[in-house]
Amino acid sequence: MKLSELTDWFALRNVEPELVLAQYAELHRQVPLLYALLAVNSLAVTYTHFGFAPSWMTVLVPAVLVLASLARLVVWLARRHRQSNAQDALRELRKTYLLAVILASAYVAWALKLNAYGGHYEQAHVAIFIAITVIGCILCLTKLPQAALSVTLIVTIPYLAYYLSTGNTVFKAVGLNMFLVTAVMIQVMLNHFHGFRQLVTSKGVTERLSRENLRMAHTDALTGLPNRRYFFEALNDRFAQAAENGKPLAVGVIDLDRFKPVNDTFGHLVGDRLLEAVAERLRETSVPTLLISRLGGDEFAFILDCDEVSATDYAGKICAELAEPFKVENLTLSISGSCGVAMLESGCVEAHQLFDRADYVLYTSKESNQGNVTVYSPAHESKILSAQALESAMRSADLEAEMHIVLQPLVNYRRGEVVAVEALARWKSPSLGDVPPTSFIAAAERSGMMHDLTLMLLTKTLDLVERLPPGMKLSFNLSAHDITSPSTIFAMVASILRSGVDASRLVFEVTETAVIRDFNTAIGSLDMLRALGAHIALDDFGTGYSSLSYLLRLPIDRVKIDRSFIPGCDTEAGCNLLSSILALCSSLKLTCIAEGVEDADQVSILRNLGYESFQGYYFAKPMPIEELAPWAQAWTAEQAAGRKRTIDRSLAP
Repeated sequence: MKLSELTDWFALRNVEPELVLAQYAELHRQVPLLYALLAVNSLAVTYTHFGFAPSWMTVLVPAVLVLASLARLVVWLARRHRQSNAQDALRELRKTYLLAVILASAYVAWALKLNAYGGHYEQAHVAIFIAITVIGCILCLTKLPQAALSVTLIVTIPYLAYYLSTGNTVFKAVGLNMFLVTAVMIQVMLNHFHGFRQLVTSKGVTERLSRENLRMAHTDALTGLPNRRYFFEALNDRFAQAAENGKPLAVGVIDLDRFKPVNDTFGHLVGDRLLEAVAERLRETSVPTLLISRLGGDEFAFILDCDEVSATDYAGKICAELAEPFKVENLTLSISGSCGVAMLESGCVEAHQLFDRADYVLYTSKESNQGNVTVYSPAHESKILSAQALESAMRSADLEAEMHIVLQPLVNYRRGEVVAVEALARWKSPSLGDVPPTSFIAAAERSGMMHDLTLMLLTKTLDLVERLPPGMKLSFNLSAHDITSPSTIFAMVASILRSGVDASRLVFEVTETAVIRDFNTAIGSLDMLRALGAHIALDDFGTGYSSLSYLLRLPIDRVKIDRSFIPGCDTEAGCNLLSSILALCSSLKLTCIAEGVEDADQVSILRNLGYESFQGYYFAKPMPIEELAPWAQAWTAEQAAGRKRTIDRSLAP
């Protein structure tokens, strides 16, 4: 060991905090015993020398030494239950070290001075006192080897020098024997402390790794925010505390709007940088008692001890911050955040209920109040109960028997033909009556039944294909779950192959909002269906996030314009928009279909714009397959008769 290292060691410098705390804890048990040993042995030596030595040596000096030892004993006992940090513990170790050196010097000086009085027995008692003092110091200060070694040197060197100088053979032998025993004990002490230090260091490393692993297990790797696991653990704890103490508690769930188009357009790296920037803004909005976490994807959540007004204000601040443009990788990206907030109220007995309420109104916010805050209210409670009743009815229903397929025709007006029909599911529940498709599809997705429901409806639809007129195609709608679930797509492909239906007669309709849930998976699913020979239609065109982008990137054959554009076709702006869409589809060689056509004026305007394919109540409402053939024959005959009348009028003189 270098001199500088030895100096640092004796000065208790550069000591690991874990080791300092461990030493301090061990000394709490051992140092009081040392002071008690010194006090008792001092009184014993004083007793045997009383009458031989002057009174100041048998009364005054030992009284001071004993009182000092007892005072230190009381101090150590008083601090045994006190929590100390590493800095305070190190200060106490250094103080103990210094006082041990001072007291050892005083004790050995007094003992050697006392050795000049009395007979052989009294002198032997002094030798024993010094030997026991050394052994006691080594044993009790093992966890502070600097003090133990210093005290041993302070006591042993004068002791050995004194007895070697007496010329008495017995005392020389005793001194040398004591020196050897002390040397062996010092080595044993150092070996023991080395093992103790390794144990503490190993334990410290293990604890640090454990803390780091726990931190990592509770931290989102991308954003550094607490993750979903930590959030729900904290929610359970804070919910219980708030419920017990009658304190307000708010939970908010935040979902980014327009994040997926950014991720799909610019790639996952830009998407990740954007999420990091979002997390940084959320940190900057921090307020007391706030916990904000990333639940996964582009969803975040917060817990806040506050009333509804404060929670709404805070959530509004978040939405305002997220609406400001982000600078990412030399790009300016504009998104927003929708937020749902729920307050701890009567009737909410579990933490997950509070979160579910916030999550429910989040999606209400995304549908009708995007980029803003929606607070849970009793009106939402009735909707949740209705949704729960619907899910319960679905789970207990015989859906295969209760659901049926109706068909709505799609016509080519120029040719006067019914070219396809769209399969639409209908459910008449014995307990709920007629349930709208939007309701039971949403319930199936929430309850995890969508996979089975899709396959059952597809099987019913495939059974109808052979009953259609030759050449007529059949459209089947795919939900967001279907198009992003490889297992569902694989099962659909298997079902089509087993049915023996010519896949070229099938058209699968998807919406942009369904596709953007997982764009890459959706493209793979559509490619798989096209590989069978099926056609793909982009439904509700114009209501998504980036329609032109999806037209270019999706493997589609036809486009169905959303019905919301049709009522405005009689305005200049509406006509211009519809003309632009038709021109775009024509340039991309995509069939363009106007759906939601309600009256003859709309048909006339759309035909003048160049539209040929139509679907809507003006032509026919959805009908059972038994009614399709008669209707198709009648409509085709009517169109043929109309064309004949037009030709006759044109040929008339």
